[in-house]
Amino acid sequence: MFIKDKIAREMMNKITTPKIIFFDIDDTLSRNGIIAEHNKATLEQLAETDIKLVISTGRSKAILPDDILALLDADILDAIICMNGQYSFDHSGMISHYPLNAEQTDKISYLCQQSNLIHKFDSATHIVWSDENERLRDYNARTPNSIVDPEYYKSNTVYQCSVFFNDQEDKMQEVDFEKYDLKLVHWHHIGADILPIEASKARGIKDMCAYYGVDVRECMAFGDGMNDLEMFDLVGFAVAMGDAKPALIERADFVTGTIEEFGIQAVLGQFCIA
Repeated sequence: MFIKDKIAREMMNKITTPKIIFFDIDDTLSRNGIIAEHNKATLEQLAETDIKLVISTGRSKAILPDDILALLDADILDAIICMNGQYSFDHSGMISHYPLNAEQTDKISYLCQQSNLIHKFDSATHIVWSDENERLRDYNARTPNSIVDPEYYKSNTVYQCSVFFNDQEDKMQEVDFEKYDLKLVHWHHIGADILPIEASKARGIKDMCAYYGVDVRECMAFGDGMNDLEMFDLVGFAVAMGDAKPALIERADFVTGTIEEFGIQAVLGQFCIA
C-alpha cells in the first residue's frame, strides 16, 4: 500500500476496525463493469465479520451490475447507495430517496437542450434518454430498462440526470449551475451527472449510518472518482485507489494500489480483516 505521508501512517496506527465500509463500483471494485474475482472473494470474507458492507455508486438503480446485485441477494452486501446518494435500499426496500422536483427537471432538460446534448433521467426502474443515436440504439436493444422518452420525467419520479458530451471540449462550462441550485459532477471525460447542489454520496452515507446506528467517523470508504469527494470528506477513513482522480487523491487519508494491484486488500490487510 502507498501511504501518503507520516501523518497518514500515524493515523493508520490509531484507527480501529471500521463498522461500515463503503465501496464505489467502477474502477474500485469492478473494471469494465465486472467485479474483480479477488474483490469478490474479499467481500465474501468480510461478510463473515460484523462489518457492514455497502455499495456507494453514481450508477442508476436500473443499471446496477448483475454481479453486484447477486452479492446483495446472497447477503454478502448489506445495502446499496446509488445515483450519487439520491436512492438507498437494502433487502427490506428503500431506505432513503430524494426525487427531483418539477422545477429541477424542467430546468435540467432546458439546459441540456440549449447545449444540444443527449441526456438521460434515472428512475428507480429505468434509464430514460431524451433521444438516441446509432450507439444508443444498439445499447437500448441490449438493455430492456433503457428507453427513449423525452417526456418521461414529466410524469415519473426521477432522481438524477446524466449528460453525454459530443467531445472532450464540450462540457457545459458556460452554464452557471449554482444559479439553479444544481451542480455538474464529472464521472468521465465525456460524461457527467447533473444533480441538486445538496445531493452527494455523503448524504446517502449519512442516511445509511443513521439506519444502522453508526457514527460516520467509524466508517471507511474506497473510491476513485470526482463524485467521491464529499464521501471522502465525511468518513473517518478515506482510501483512494491508485488510479483515482488527482483531486480525490488530495482529499484521501490513504492512497492504495489499483484493482489489479490488489489495492483494497492492501488496506484491509492492515486491519487483519482481509
